[in-house]
Amino acid sequence: MDRFDAMSVLLAAVDTGSLSKASRKLGLPLATVSRKVADLEAHLKADLLIRSSRGLELTPSGRSYVAAARAILEQVSEAERTAAGEYTEPRGDLVITAPIMFGRMHALPVVTQFLATYPEVSAGLMLTDRVAHFLDDQVDVALRIGPLPDSRLVATRLGEVRHVVCASPAYLAAKGIPAEPAEIARHSVISFESVSAASAWTFQTNGKEAPVSFRSRFSVNTIDGAIDAGLAGAGLTRAVSYQVNEHVRAGRLQVVLQDFEPAARPVHLVYAQQSRLPLKLRAFVDFAVPRLREQLRAAAL
Repeated sequence: MDRFDAMSVLLAAVDTGSLSKASRKLGLPLATVSRKVADLEAHLKADLLIRSSRGLELTPSGRSYVAAARAILEQVSEAERTAAGEYTEPRGDLVITAPIMFGRMHALPVVTQFLATYPEVSAGLMLTDRVAHFLDDQVDVALRIGPLPDSRLVATRLGEVRHVVCASPAYLAAKGIPAEPAEIARHSVISFESVSAASAWTFQTNGKEAPVSFRSRFSVNTIDGAIDAGLAGAGLTRAVSYQVNEHVRAGRLQVVLQDFEPAARPVHLVYAQQSRLPLKLRAFVDFAVPRLREQLRAAAL
């Protein structure tokens, strides 16, 4: 039995909460995952996991063993990174995740510049609007928009973005400019948060945020589609400021209801706290932070 391999399988089961999820995460058959855990328990002559309909629970022996196994595997990974030269010069693979449109507009240019500067580093850029999990998705660093929950992640603030309501000048000339949020009810609204007809946007009045409901005339499931519909004069739409700043500056879109916008949303670069940061990650953070801050300043409306 390969004990390091068995430890890794056990930790995957504990971290994901089930043998089946560990199987999917590791790309191994469920029977193989179950056998490796069983072999480990047989080797130790102790039950480590309690399997129930609610998932997996650790026995007292399991809790102490998992803590020790995690420390051992972290030390092995540290030794491998040192031997591979990750602490002498930036090298190795780096996985970055970002929201789709923000990543395409802002992260991708920075990543390509970084790769040109550090030829021994390879990068994967995962563009997704869901919050990627550092462990499950094997992510090294993430760009996140919005308030961050309390966690052990290290976060560097890059700037902030706004949620803005906008429409084409031609549409506003024909239908009028709304003076307060309640007036959107009489406008054609382009929605992308949901493909259902009914929806709501949050506005701020007298220091308090509250939703304003409306019935959407046109629903699309991507922000790109909503912006294109707004450019075509189909109605009011809502976007994040960086997504429409070029159209606003060029006069193709006009922002309305600025006095009622909800609080600006922070943008952070985040990564997992580590006792010793791999040089490839430190190099990327040092490289990316000033460039992304400048891009957000330039994109502000």
